[in-house]
Amino acid sequence: MAYDLSTIYMNIPNIHTRRMILRGFTPEDFEPLCAILSKRDVLRYLPNTEPFPPQVVERIMQRQTRHWQEHGYGWYAVADRQTAELVGWCGLNVLDETGETEIKYLLDKPYWGRGLATEAATRCMQAGFDEQGLGEIIGLVHPENIASRRVLEKLGLQYSGRLHLWGLDLDRYASRRMGKRDS
Repeated sequence: MAYDLSTIYMNIPNIHTRRMILRGFTPEDFEPLCAILSKRDVLRYLPNTEPFPPQVVERIMQRQTRHWQEHGYGWYAVADRQTAELVGWCGLNVLDETGETEIKYLLDKPYWGRGLATEAATRCMQAGFDEQGLGEIIGLVHPENIASRRVLEKLGLQYSGRLHLWGLDLDRYASRRMGKRDS
């Protein structure tokens, strides 16, 4: 990979949960992320269900590096706490289309159904509200993605309607910071 992530990596805090480490992406994550993003089951509910070519994976990593620089938050690389193996990503992302901040998570298939997405996303939302002072965090989910919808509900997000983005009809969920008043 030609892109140097080392300068921003030093500025992204590591977060430890019971079973995972959330950290900045490193160049060593490139190949494992390419492998994860080549699995059709993992991509099933994304706008593009075709395996991601390496140059697209590189752009994703670059975009998240810039997002951290611009907003002070973004996606974390999610690694198994015992093995340090990359298992996916989780974090917050400002949507260009709406200006809203979305909680986003993607895990490799062997890690599904174990509560890991909820564990990582809970910590990311906590950081968004408590450390970044966000007033609202949304989640977008394909209507057929029952497992992801359950994660959003466990996080305390409430269904707030449907919207059309990236060629998909998506269910929108939202959570507001406690005590945050509308302007």
